[in-house]
Amino acid sequence: MPSGACAVTAALSPATAPAPIPPAHPAHHWAHACLLLALSGLVATHWATTAAMADLWWHSQTFAHGLLVAPVCVWLVWRQRAGLSACPRHPAPLMLLPLAMLGALWLLATVANVPVLQQYCLVFMVAATVVLVQGPRYARAIAFPLTYLLLAVPFGEVFIPPLIEFTSAFTVGALQLTGIPVFQENNLLILPSGNWSVVEACSGLRYLIASVALGTLYAHLSYRSRLRQVAFIGVALVLPIIANGLRAFLIVLIGHCSNMTLAVGIDHLIYGWLFFGLVSALMFWVGARWRDDIARQPPHKSAPVAPQAPASRPSTLAWAALAGMAVTAIWPPLAYLALRAPPTEQEKKVQLSLAPPPAPWRASELTAGDWHIPHAGQPQRWSANYSDGVHQVALQLTWYRHQSKGNEMLAQVWSAQPPASPHWKELADTTRQIDLIHRHVSVRQTIVQAGEIKLLVWRWYRTAGHDTASPLLVKLLLARSKLLGTADDGAEIALVARYDEQPAQAAILMQRLLSDMLPAVDQGLAHVTGH
Repeated sequence: MPSGACAVTAALSPATAPAPIPPAHPAHHWAHACLLLALSGLVATHWATTAAMADLWWHSQTFAHGLLVAPVCVWLVWRQRAGLSACPRHPAPLMLLPLAMLGALWLLATVANVPVLQQYCLVFMVAATVVLVQGPRYARAIAFPLTYLLLAVPFGEVFIPPLIEFTSAFTVGALQLTGIPVFQENNLLILPSGNWSVVEACSGLRYLIASVALGTLYAHLSYRSRLRQVAFIGVALVLPIIANGLRAFLIVLIGHCSNMTLAVGIDHLIYGWLFFGLVSALMFWVGARWRDDIARQPPHKSAPVAPQAPASRPSTLAWAALAGMAVTAIWPPLAYLALRAPPTEQEKKVQLSLAPPPAPWRASELTAGDWHIPHAGQPQRWSANYSDGVHQVALQLTWYRHQSKGNEMLAQVWSAQPPASPHWKELADTTRQIDLIHRHVSVRQTIVQAGEIKLLVWRWYRTAGHDTASPLLVKLLLARSKLLGTADDGAEIALVARYDEQPAQAAILMQRLLSDMLPAVDQGLAHVTGH
C-alpha cells in the first residue's frame, strides 16, 4: 500500500487475517492525547446535555441501551487499532466552521429547550472534533463507530402514535380473520369477553429501538456486502413492528380464550418480552446463515505489519485541539446569558381574567371531573364552562409571564390530573383551520378519552405576537425572544367539548363559542401582557 494511504480497509477485510499491531509511534501518542483533550473539553463544557442523556439512559427502560452505545463505539475503534496505525493524522482546520455551526444550533436548541436537538448536536460535534484533530481519512476509517454513536441519543417517542395505530389495526385485522368479533374505537378494542386498550407500553417502541441497535451492530460485524448490511438493518427495523402487532394479537387472543384470566396482568409483559426474545433470536439465527465475516474465511499463515503513517507536528495537533475547544466552549456561556431569569420585582402583578360572555352563554367553574390541560411550572390559569342551556363548552387559558426550562407552554404533564378526575388518554392529534367572520385560526385538534367519555379539544398558542398551532414555530419564536432579550411570555388557548358519536357535533358548538369569546380572549391576554 502506498505511503499515506489508509490501511484500515485491509485490516478489517474478512478476506485476510488481522494485521499485527505495530509498535506505537510517539507522534500517534500525541495525536491521541490531543483528541482526548478536545473531546474531554467538549463534554465538560456541555456537561448538562451529557448528564440529561445519561439520566434518560439510567431511568428509562426504552433508552437503557444508551448506556452501552459509547462503550461499544470505543471497542469498535479499539479493534481497528492495527489498521488505524496506517492512517495519516493531519488536522482539518476547515472543520472549525461546521463545528461553530453545530455549536450555534446547539445554542438555539438550548434556549428553545429542545433536548433531543441539543443531544444530536453534541454527538455531531464529537464527530466534527475527530475530523478536526485527526483528519478526514482517520474519521472515514472509524465512520461506523462515529455514526453508531447517534443511537445514544434518546429519540423515538415521536413514533409512539403511529406505532399504536399500526398495532391496533393489526390486532383488529388478525382477530377478524380468526372470526372473533371486535369493535375498534381509536385505540380501544371491545370484545365480547372484555375491553383492551393499546397504550404507549403496547406500541413496541422498546422492541424497535433494541432491535435496530443490535441489528445495526450485527450487520456491521457480520457482513462485508453493503447490500446484506442494508437488508439486515431493514429486517431489524420492520420485523419488530410486525412482531409487536402479532404479540398484541396473541395476548388479546389468550385473554379472550381464557375469559380474561390470563395475559391481563404482569404476565402480559412477561409474554411480550419472551415473544420478542424469541423473534430476535430467530432473526439473528437466520442472519447468521449469510455471514461473510472473518470466521468464515480460511486463515492466512501470516500478515505483514502495517506501516506507520505520518502525523502532523505536535504543535499543529495541539493547535487543532485547542481551537476546537475554544469554538465549542463559547456557546454554553451564551446560553447561560440568554436563559438568565429576568428581574420580576418591578413587574406589576395582574390577574388573567375575561369579560362576561354574551348571551346566550353562561359561565360556570370547571369541576374536578372535567379535563384540565396540565402544564409544568406555575403559569396563570383561567378556565370556565360555557353553556347555552343545552350544550356545554369549556374554555381554558394558560399564560406564562416568563418561560424557562420546566416552566413553559410545551412542557406538558399529561398525567397530572386531579385525584377525582378520570384517566384521560390523548388518542389523535391533527391540525385544522377554523374560519371565523373576521379572521382565521389554525388549531391543533385532539381527541381525548376516558372510558366512554370522548372530548374534542382545540388549542393554539400565542407568543411574540403570533398565533400558531405549530409547536415548532413556538420553539423558534421563544428562542428568538431569548436571544434578542425581548418578551418571552406565551399563552395557550384551548376549547373542550364532549361528543357522543361524531366530533363534528362538538366542532359546530365550539366554533360558535370561539366567535363570541375571541375578542374577550384577545383583550384579556393583551391586558396581562401589557404589564
